Amino acid sequence: MPAWTALDLDRRADGAAVLTMNRPAVFNAFDEVLIAELDAAFVQLGEDDAVRVIVLAGAGRHFSAGADLQWMQRAAAASQDDNLDDARRFAAMLARIAECSRPTIARVQGAALGGGVGLVCACDMAVASDAASFSVSEARMGILPAVIGPHLVNAVGVREARRLALTASRIDAAEALRAGLVQRVVPADALDGAVDTLVADLLVCGPRAQAEIKQLYARLAPGPVTAEVRELTAQTIARVRTTPEAREGFAAFFAKRAPNWKPDA
Repeated sequence: MPAWTALDLDRRADGAAVLTMNRPAVFNAFDEVLIAELDAAFVQLGEDDAVRVIVLAGAGRHFSAGADLQWMQRAAAASQDDNLDDARRFAAMLARIAECSRPTIARVQGAALGGGVGLVCACDMAVASDAASFSVSEARMGILPAVIGPHLVNAVGVREARRLALTASRIDAAEALRAGLVQRVVPADALDGAVDTLVADLLVCGPRAQAEIKQLYARLAPGPVTAEVRELTAQTIARVRTTPEAREGFAAFFAKRAPNWKPDA
């Protein structure tokens, strides 16, 4: 791994990789450097066979305050073409997280604002401290949550995403849980334990199966189950049933032993 300036990486023996945004002085607000490093990190970790789960965290009191104000000032003074390049890099980074073949967990403490909410939504799941708060805050500065919009809609649905974006109101962890922005809320001193429990659940499952789930579910949307959707799901399960991982999973089940992908197998 390269030497990063805005990220820390903790590779755990069980196969979990904890990637921590390390800009606590600015509440882990992101600029060009952090965006580039997050993009590169998820590429590398997603291609590393030793990595089974990726946890995205923020150092210090807050998860992420969104865009760094100095970065935004530079963007405001730049040309439209430069802003387009900037926005494309941010969009690519969020897509890298969302499309990562490994399960991803956002560990949220303190505030997640603007693009910080986008990071939460781009992860597969999120666990938050009961003191966490969230705001899709862009409209208060006369801009809009455009790049994070698709990820927000995927996480909470169109109507709730629209409410959060239009009002830019700050919601607490309990409301974020009800909206589907996070999947679990725990006291601050139980946050790491809750993340570890989720990691343990993920490590029990087959890594190839999890990658297939992510690929398939990215192609599914609420609505009628058409003939094309039925064929897609049938083709997928027929193909996956013949893989070595599936054979190992069935063999382990009938032999009443742990499969070979489980860390303590």
